[in-house]
Amino acid sequence: MEQFTWISEYCESKPLVTAEFPFNETTMVWKVAGKMFCLGDIQAFEHIALKCDPERALELRETYPQITGAFHMNKTHWNDVHLDGLPQSLIAELIQHSYDIVVQKLPKTTRELIKNT
Repeated sequence: MEQFTWISEYCESKPLVTAEFPFNETTMVWKVAGKMFCLGDIQAFEHIALKCDPERALELRETYPQITGAFHMNKTHWNDVHLDGLPQSLIAELIQHSYDIVVQKLPKTTRELIKNT
C-alpha cells in the first residue's frame, strides 16, 4: 500500500488532476483535465498503466522486463509498469512522461492554465 500512497500523492500533486473509479470499484484512474494518464488496481497494486510515446514504449519494454504492453489498452501508446524492482525515480519519470503526453493534446487554454498553476 506504500507504493499506492506515494503514486497517488505524486499524481494528485499535478495541476488539474482528479482520481476516480470510472470502470469499477477497484481501478483507480488519474486524469488530467478529464483525460486518463495513469491507472491501477487498488486491491492488488502491483502495476500501473501509463501512456508513453510509442518509440520510447518499445525501448522501455526491451530494457526492463517489468514494462510490457498494457492489458486492455492500446499497446502502442500504453505500458504496464510492474512496480516491483523498478526504482521510484524511474516510475516518477514515467508518470511525468504520461502526464506530459496527455497535457500536450489538451486545448491550448487548458495547457496555459496548467502552465500557470
